[in-house]
Amino acid sequence: MSTHRASISDLAAQLNLSVSTVSRALSDHSRISDATKKRVWELARQLNYQPNQLAAALRKGRSNTLGVVVPHIDGQFFALVVKGIETIANQAGFNVMICQSNEDAAQEQKNVETLLNAQVDGILLSLSLSTHDFGYLEEIRRRDIPMVFFDRVVESKEVSAVVLNDYQGGYEAVCHLIEQGCRHIAHLGGPQHLNICRNRYQGYADALQHYGLPLDPALVSFSDLRIQDGRQGMECLLAQAPQLDAVFSCNDLALVGAMQVIKRRGLRIPQDVALAGFSNELFDSLTEPMLTSVDQRCEEMGRTAVQMLLELINEGPTKVAPRQVVLQPNLLIRESSLRSSVLQETKV
Repeated sequence: MSTHRASISDLAAQLNLSVSTVSRALSDHSRISDATKKRVWELARQLNYQPNQLAAALRKGRSNTLGVVVPHIDGQFFALVVKGIETIANQAGFNVMICQSNEDAAQEQKNVETLLNAQVDGILLSLSLSTHDFGYLEEIRRRDIPMVFFDRVVESKEVSAVVLNDYQGGYEAVCHLIEQGCRHIAHLGGPQHLNICRNRYQGYADALQHYGLPLDPALVSFSDLRIQDGRQGMECLLAQAPQLDAVFSCNDLALVGAMQVIKRRGLRIPQDVALAGFSNELFDSLTEPMLTSVDQRCEEMGRTAVQMLLELINEGPTKVAPRQVVLQPNLLIRESSLRSSVLQETKV
């Protein structure tokens, strides 16, 4: 079977017409006769001709395509952010090209190069866990390609970005645990070069300070926040601080790993160890008990980021001042942290 894709040149050659005449006929140009249009369209159907939308858009100065780079689309957060991006982008007449860095800085750079080669009109980017060098982003600026960061961002007033108030989310989650009677609260933290992890940790530390509780290094474990990291971190925390009575995790994935260890040790949740996480994953309502978590307003983040990008595209990146939008978190309290209600029921 032939894999040759029919082109305008193929149509023109078979019909003995010029390429420009065929192009105008396909575009229903008023100067082309109905008879010629009919001949062109009939042959186009026979050859299964598909117009090159990218080439047509580029002739008009745009590809009508936006590029998105995410660390991964496992779990709910980035999938819902992308959903928000696509909803607004499609309404505005743009297609979306999605790339995953898989938490690898080198792959992230390749993703950006791919998007630049595809001549996207703008880029939305969330950094990988391993990204420390931002030099490769200079090529985007050199080409005047509009760019907006979201969630994991370059911390600079010179870039446009949409983030969650991660500090406030961490602070509220830990205050909630303290108000449930917890006094030895451990933290499963992520890489501190990332803004989201550092801000959540700071919220944890400041909540302890607000209530006059010490920040104990033995109650803190940093990792890449995978399920196995949560397991390993919890084993170390229980060995170092067996008195711990709560865990605040920087994400829900690591918290599930911690929960497995807690249950294996015969400890009760939340009576012995209360749990609170971050990201409000779909599985939070499927665990036993259901997990308290900070909702990150994922779709709103995606919608807001792409709206900012479209503004930059329409106005020009040099004409719109960089700005940062901060969304407020929402603490969703579920059974894993409701320790006081459990204690009251026990007393009754």
